[in-house]
Amino acid sequence: MALDAHVDELSGKHRALDKLIQEEIARPSSDSLRIAELKRQKLLLKDRMARLRSHFKDAF
Repeated sequence: MALDAHVDELSGKHRALDKLIQEEIARPSSDSLRIAELKRQKLLLKDRMARLRSHFKDAF
């Protein structure tokens, strides 16, 4: 299904953001503003995935 594929794509982006966050945190001179922005983007993706899953669940 197209919706499943879209959720999978968003999930991949979510994992990639998590990796970027961990890499930034591990840096000796990590940028707290960048970390906050990456976390914000990650949360937006999580919310979007939840809405899509809810919509998918409600459709059946």
